[in-house]
Amino acid sequence: MVMLTPALNLLHARYGLPCHVIGTGSWTSVMYQGHPDVCGVWSFHRHVPFLLDGAWGPVRRALRDSHPGPIYVCEAHYRQLPRIRRMLRLSGVDSRRCLFLADEPPVSPEHLADRLVRFGQRTPDSVAATDYRSPPSSMIDGPRLHILQHERTARDAWLKTRGWHGRDLVLVQPGNHRTMGWRRARSRRLNTDDKWWPLENWVALLKHVHACRPDAMLLLCGSSVEVPMLEEIRSTARLPNLAVASGSLRELFALCEVAHSMISVDTGPAHAAAALSLPVVVLFGAQPAQYWLPRSPAGSPAAGVGGPPRSMRVDQIPLEDVIAAWHSVVEQTEPGSRRHSSA
Repeated sequence: MVMLTPALNLLHARYGLPCHVIGTGSWTSVMYQGHPDVCGVWSFHRHVPFLLDGAWGPVRRALRDSHPGPIYVCEAHYRQLPRIRRMLRLSGVDSRRCLFLADEPPVSPEHLADRLVRFGQRTPDSVAATDYRSPPSSMIDGPRLHILQHERTARDAWLKTRGWHGRDLVLVQPGNHRTMGWRRARSRRLNTDDKWWPLENWVALLKHVHACRPDAMLLLCGSSVEVPMLEEIRSTARLPNLAVASGSLRELFALCEVAHSMISVDTGPAHAAAALSLPVVVLFGAQPAQYWLPRSPAGSPAAGVGGPPRSMRVDQIPLEDVIAAWHSVVEQTEPGSRRHSSA
C-alpha cells in the first residue's frame, strides 16, 4: 500500500482528480489518512465473502458512479483476482474501463514502485490516451505518507510525559505478521518464519546501538499482540534506555517522522518509515531486496541486508552485517558519526 503512492500521485496528476482506493484489511484506510492523492478508501475483510461485507454496498455504488473513469487493478495475487473480477462483474463495470497489473508481467529487475508507476502510465480502452497524458517521471512524488497535525501534537505530548522529547529515537521492529498471536507459536514450531531473527541477535544489536548512542532512546515497536515478544527482548537486553512502544499504526507513523533511524525486518512499518523519510535498515528473508526495498521521497537512506541470492532466511544474516548497515545509513545522514561512535 505504501509502494502504491507514487502511482496514485501519477493518476491524480494525469486525470485531474484524487483516487478512490479499494483494499483489504483495516490498515488500508489508516494508511492514506491525510493523503492528497486519495479522496476515498473502502476496506474489505480478508476472510469474509464480499457480498456479506458492509463495504460492498458503498463500493458497488462507487464503481457505478465512477463511470466512465478508469479502474486500475493493482492486485497481482492469483488468489485475489477471481474475487476482484466478480466484484467488477456484479457492479456492472464495463471491462473496457479496467486494467490489471497481473496482465503485464514484471520487467526484471524492476522495483515494485517502478512497476506500479509504469502500470499507471497505461490507458484503458475506454479512455483516449491523448486526452490524459502522463506527467514526466521527475514530477511524480513518493512513496510518501502524511502525518496530521493532531497526531503530531499527541506524539509530542506522549514523548514529553516520558522525558523522551528531543532525544534521538532509534526504532526497532523485530516482528512481522507471523509473530502475531497464534501465528508466532505455529511458525516457531514449524520453523516457517523466514523473517525471524534470533532473540540473541536482537539483544546484541540493541547493546551495540546503545553503546554507540548512550543518550538515545531505543524503542521496540510492534502491535499489541506482539508485546510479549517485545518484552522478552527488552527483559533479556536489560538496557536503561530501552522500552516497548506498542501503539496504533498512525502513532508509529508519527514516531517515524521524528525518529533518528529504524532497524526492521521486511514488513510494512519499514516501508512506512522510509515513506516518512526515516533512515532505515531492512532485514530480508525470501523476498528480493531489489523488488521490495523501501524507498524515500526525500532520498533518505534505506539499506537492505540479506535476501536472495545471498540468503533465503533472516536467521542466516550475520549480526555484523546488520550493524554495518546501520552505521552506513547513519553515516549518510550524519557524516562523521561512525568515527564519533567508535571513539
